[in-house]
Amino acid sequence: MIYYVEDDKSIRELVLYTLKNTGFEAKGFENGEALFEALDKEALPKLILLDIMLPGEDGITILGKLKSMSELAKIPVIMVTAKGAEYDKVTGLDCGADDYVSKPFGMMELVARIKAVIRRTNTAEENTGEVYEYGKVKLDMRGHTVVSDGEQVELTLKEFELLRLLMKNAGAVLTRDMLLETIWGYDFDGETRTVDVHVRTLRQKLGNGADIIETVRGVGYKVKIRSSVK
Repeated sequence: MIYYVEDDKSIRELVLYTLKNTGFEAKGFENGEALFEALDKEALPKLILLDIMLPGEDGITILGKLKSMSELAKIPVIMVTAKGAEYDKVTGLDCGADDYVSKPFGMMELVARIKAVIRRTNTAEENTGEVYEYGKVKLDMRGHTVVSDGEQVELTLKEFELLRLLMKNAGAVLTRDMLLETIWGYDFDGETRTVDVHVRTLRQKLGNGADIIETVRGVGYKVKIRSSVK
């Protein structure tokens, strides 16, 4: 099931029609209040398509609420932004969105983005047995936990995915573009600021364990190898 939050009825109905005719079940909502009512009463969706410009609470505020609730935080979210609204794109990604599409968008592009996000989410769920430990940091996919210097660290989904990817490829330099494409699923028009933002906040949260993440000037980041993968 795909949930789509869009206050413009004509756009909402067109997108829902397209989704239903490409093999998805889909429901539409005109605002955040209707969305959360459905999330409270019905089975959780595979993905939420969320417009930013909404009456009442905007999409960024709604996204923040979703990511703050443990039972909803893992639902992938694609933000719908106005064309050229770079600030909204970056803000949405930094707040935990999995992807974005800009209006006006093609229906087949939208369907492809949705399939890509769902595919990445399913792949991540298949890797639940992974455990990595380097330096003072241990990441456990089974419990979806990170411990740094003996203390459990609370990470956003994107921070967790970023750390897992770096630790999985420990010793190898991952470029900013590679990280962006792998974690967010596309080339954000060469914009890599969101990667640097996530690395900075990740380091802050890891505290004394942050030194496992090394910046390779002009290229990207890597995790220093200090112990074996379990």
